[in-house]
Amino acid sequence: MIYVSHLLCDEDMKEICGQYGAGVESIEFSISDNLDRLERKMERYQKRLEQMGNPPLTLHGPFLDLNPASFDSQIRKVTMERFDQCYQAGIRLGAKKIVYHSGMIPMVYFREGWAEQTGRFFREFLKDREGPEIVMENVLDEDWRLLLNVYRIVDHPKFKLCLDMGHAYCYSKVPVLEWAEKLAPCVGHVHIHDNAGNRDSHLGLGKGTLPWEKVLEVLPRTEERTWTIECSNKEDVILSVKQINEKMRGKL
Repeated sequence: MIYVSHLLCDEDMKEICGQYGAGVESIEFSISDNLDRLERKMERYQKRLEQMGNPPLTLHGPFLDLNPASFDSQIRKVTMERFDQCYQAGIRLGAKKIVYHSGMIPMVYFREGWAEQTGRFFREFLKDREGPEIVMENVLDEDWRLLLNVYRIVDHPKFKLCLDMGHAYCYSKVPVLEWAEKLAPCVGHVHIHDNAGNRDSHLGLGKGTLPWEKVLEVLPRTEERTWTIECSNKEDVILSVKQINEKMRGKL
C-alpha cells in the first residue's frame, strides 16, 4: 500500500487518493495544539476523511519537545501521554499504523544506554495494546545500529521500524543502501522522498541524488510493508508516484 503524507490541501489529497488508489498519512495528531483538543479534532478529521473518500489511513505521531529515551520521569510521562493521545486517535479513526520518531539527537544524547532506555519506553507503551502497529522512524540518527537494538529490545509483534530514506541519506554518513539492507527484516514502513544529500528537502523522486530505486528494491511493498510519499507539493507527489509506477514495475 502506498500512502501520501497529508502535507497537501484536502482537495489535492482527494484527487491523488482517487486517481492513484493511495492512502493518507495524517500529520494532524502530531501537533500538540490539536492533541489539546483531541475530541473535537478527531470529529473534524473524520469528516475530512469522509470528504476524501475514506482512504486507508496511517498517522504520524507527535515529536516536538518529546523524548522516549528521557531519564526525567516528568518528560517521560508527558511523552507517554502525548503518544497515547495519538494512539487513541488512531484507534478511533481506524489507522493501520502510527509513526513515532526515535528522538535520537547526536551530540546531545549519549549512545550508551540510549537503545535500552528507548526500548523500555516502547515496551511499556505497547503493554496490553492490540491496536495499530507502531513503527519507529529515524530522523537525525547517525546509523542503523541503535535502531536495530531498540527493535530487538522491544521484541513485540506490533513494533517495527520506519526507514526514512531521505533522512538516512542526508543526516548519516552511512550509505542509505546499507541502512536498507541491514534493517530490511525489521522495516514495516518506508518514508519516500529525495534530496541531494545536503539537507532534508523532501523532493520528488529523481530530483535529488538518492539511489531510491535500489533502496526500494531492497524494501519492496508487501502486504505488511507499506510506503508513504513525503513530499510537500502536489507536483512532487505525482512525480514520485509516476516514477515508482514506471521504474519499479516488474521489480516488486
